Amino acid sequence: MLERRPCKDGTEVTFVLPGEDPPGPVSVVGDFNDWQPGVHTLQPRKDGKRAVVVTLRAETAHSFRYLAAGDYWFNEESADHDGANSRLHT
Repeated sequence: MLERRPCKDGTEVTFVLPGEDPPGPVSVVGDFNDWQPGVHTLQPRKDGKRAVVVTLRAETAHSFRYLAAGDYWFNEESADHDGANSRLHT
């Protein structure tokens, strides 16, 4: 799930996943972090889900995917898709 909130520097996008599905650490990787795993790792929230907030420029589009333990890549179901990647519009 994606949550968006306008902010001074653009748009805060919160990437949210269930607490244990998939198991182990999960990162969101995309063109906004040069596809580097571990830069934006989802952390536990009080509601039992995992999330990470990334600030992106407003009115831009970005490709991204999630990377879980065991080299398991997957897409965001609620996002648009561009080939193998999820697509996010701020």
